[in-house]
Amino acid sequence: MSGAIPGPPTPDSAPNAAPPSGATPPGTTSTALSARQIWTRARGAALVVALILIGGLVLVTVQSADPRGALDPRSTDPHGSRAVAELLKERGVTLTLATTLDEATAASNPGTTLLVAAPDLLTGAQQSTLRSTMENSAGRTVLLGAGSPSLGILAPGITSAPDATVTNLEPACTLPAATRAGSADLGGERYEVAPGTTADSCYPSGGLPTLVRLPGTGTTDTVLLGSPDILHNARLDQQGNASLALQLLGSRPHLVWYLPSLYDASADAPEDDTTGNFLALIPSGWLWGTLQLALAALLAAVWRARRLGPLVTERLPVALRASETTEGRARLYRKADARDRAASVLRTATRTRLAPLLGVPARDAHSPELLLPALSARLPGTTAEPKDLLFGPAPADDSTLIRLADQLDALEREVRTS
Repeated sequence: MSGAIPGPPTPDSAPNAAPPSGATPPGTTSTALSARQIWTRARGAALVVALILIGGLVLVTVQSADPRGALDPRSTDPHGSRAVAELLKERGVTLTLATTLDEATAASNPGTTLLVAAPDLLTGAQQSTLRSTMENSAGRTVLLGAGSPSLGILAPGITSAPDATVTNLEPACTLPAATRAGSADLGGERYEVAPGTTADSCYPSGGLPTLVRLPGTGTTDTVLLGSPDILHNARLDQQGNASLALQLLGSRPHLVWYLPSLYDASADAPEDDTTGNFLALIPSGWLWGTLQLALAALLAAVWRARRLGPLVTERLPVALRASETTEGRARLYRKADARDRAASVLRTATRTRLAPLLGVPARDAHSPELLLPALSARLPGTTAEPKDLLFGPAPADDSTLIRLADQLDALEREVRTS
């Protein structure tokens, strides 16, 4: 019929019409997302964020359960070192735990063994201070897992080689502590001794030692242990681990157990290469993992943003009839109980088509002061009230809406035939 629903109403078609309960608000469109649609699209990202938060809480809870970490002489965890500390105390060795460089250097003297649990965590300034203490104390220094970030200052003449798996190794050297202990669980960092450097090289793995002793002036010496596993509670009773640990750490009456920390105030000293020192503290596996994630993100961005050429228009594979579009839109109005919107669309379309037939400019088609006098002049004897048909209130029910559509259609036919 000629009064079919052609499209959405214009803003001035029904300015005072209030939508009934359940109707679509006048400012919304069919592309507005409902709460359910928003949740459907965002639930994947919300799930990922929730998993990350839960994982972080679990890690914090696990770590906060025991603040004493690996190689802590107070910890009874498998990677703690409470067992070897107790054995040393039974043999008369006094133990001092230091968590800052100032505490470690202040406690060092000729009768001291200084154990540095993670020398690679020390900054360049800290390493220089520690090196000076090592030379002046006339005692022994044991460096656990020292790598390239610390060997240049703390052990000149020694360079780091690729890591090796911790396994049972034979001494293969004449160092008395090693020959008495026999086989032990060593590995980790491997070392290359520069030609002309005096050193005891023990427990080789792949031809390179994992334990090196560098003699110094007088009673001073430095011991490099590629892996700290022989000090762990879980491994102390295996092989010759306990014997080797007690001999290396119990050769002096006093042991200073230094656990470097990033919170040490001496680490705040200015450095020439702050970025390099920070990167040195990050395990290589994390750096490679970050690089791989960045590469994956870049490839995903290229994949999602690919453009094969300029946008072109093409014919739709299926042509929809106008009647199907009209019926579909009418069903949406009916589902939303939007009789006011439907009536406004019908009246707007009728006024738009009547205006040129009555000689009224298109811009004045929705003005009752201009359209109604022209319609009355064209149809002086019409029985219907043009004002109620074209500018009346919203229908109260569906039957009234259908009757309005029929009346508008009849009015338009009457104008065309007059």
